[in-house]
Amino acid sequence: MTAGSFELSNRLVMAPLTRQRAGREGIPGPMMVEHYSQRASLGLIVSEGTYPSREGQGFPGQPGLVDPEQLEGWRKVTDAVHAAGGRIVAQVMHAGRVTHPNINGGLDLVAPSAIAVDGMSHTYEGKQTYTVPRALETAELASVTADFVRGSRAAVDAGFDGVELHGANGYLLHEFLSPVANQRTDNYGGSPENRARFVIETLSAVAAEIGADRVGLRISPEHNVQGCLEMDAEDVLATYGALLDAVAPLGLAYLSILHRDPAGDLVQALRTRFGGKVLLNTGFGPLTTREEALAIMEDGLGDAVVVGRPAIANPDLVRRWQEDLPLNTPDAATFYSFGPEGYTDYPFYAPEAASQN
Repeated sequence: MTAGSFELSNRLVMAPLTRQRAGREGIPGPMMVEHYSQRASLGLIVSEGTYPSREGQGFPGQPGLVDPEQLEGWRKVTDAVHAAGGRIVAQVMHAGRVTHPNINGGLDLVAPSAIAVDGMSHTYEGKQTYTVPRALETAELASVTADFVRGSRAAVDAGFDGVELHGANGYLLHEFLSPVANQRTDNYGGSPENRARFVIETLSAVAAEIGADRVGLRISPEHNVQGCLEMDAEDVLATYGALLDAVAPLGLAYLSILHRDPAGDLVQALRTRFGGKVLLNTGFGPLTTREEALAIMEDGLGDAVVVGRPAIANPDLVRRWQEDLPLNTPDAATFYSFGPEGYTDYPFYAPEAASQN
């Protein structure tokens, strides 16, 4: 399958997965090299969310695209994935208000509006209450877009095949889209078209910098997490429709949609509005199964299936699903730990081991 400049060997895509293995300095190390290269048989790997500015860091142990040491670490990852025959893009993610000064080095938390997330942030000092962000001034928005552009250029220079902008799951780009998180009164708030404006401008600027055929966008309409509530179906369609109508002419590599109902009217309407390759991800609560992935393809609902936890636990997921082999079970207790356990030690399929289970 071809998606923009990407040639995919199959239609399984590894979802961006927060794993927190980059240390306090955000530098990918040997563990990350091994983890990603183990999964190179997937048609496309989307990296965990990577911050394009220190201000945008959202998690302890999150890798960045800021410092030379981080980019050198990523170069080792991308070289290893390519050597194993894989393709990998960097998910460029600004956390917006979903972070804490204890995570991003004491820098401002910024968001469309000065509204805090309800809940607790997992920081280097344990759980702490989310703080009220500073609402970005209109004049500041261009500099935030420039951070996305710099981060995307750095990713390509570090060997990534392209980038995916994170417009989902309650982080900065999604915060602009949500009528609950975005209560601005300038040209970037209010109407669906205004709330989509910052995402459109940022996506267009990144596409102009590295080529639209190397840029994807991830969205999660109606996901309703981290305070980015989208409860009005008419408004959701208007907002995401305005976004996709504006960016469709760019010729992006793909649109990745996280939604529980891939066959529903909303997802299929957005697919039509986009007009390009669409990757579908249904699993956030329930795991995506082989049967569900096959049904999505057989029913022609999308062009590829994005999977998360099955890819965590099965580095050879492509083979296992192709041959309908038994799967390893993901261990949720190790998803956000800091060592190799539950990260690089999931076994590849071996008939001898399977016969002993």
